[in-house]
Amino acid sequence: MKGTYLGEFEEIVLLAVGILYDEAYGVSVRAEVEQHTGRVISIGAVHTALHRLEEKAFLQSRFGEASDVRGGKRKRLFRITAEGLQTLRDAQALRSQMWSLLPKAVLKTI
Repeated sequence: MKGTYLGEFEEIVLLAVGILYDEAYGVSVRAEVEQHTGRVISIGAVHTALHRLEEKAFLQSRFGEASDVRGGKRKRLFRITAEGLQTLRDAQALRSQMWSLLPKAVLKTI
């Protein structure tokens, strides 16, 4: 399972890339994650997660067009792969299954 394990932060980053579709790059992913989680995230943590997810074949990247706003630099755009989407579906199914197994008594105390 090593190499395909999906941690919580990686799952959130992968979801953000899916939400952003063709506009997913470091800064936009960071903003999406912060918006939905209320967490303050370092751009370094986002880049590390993006590259780790790409190494696991859950994401693929390409370079966008250069822009004057970025001093001629191109954005590295990320897109979720079929394997990444399946991994998200598997994680969602596992969480749903485990939630359904919680005894009602436990749910009343939460």
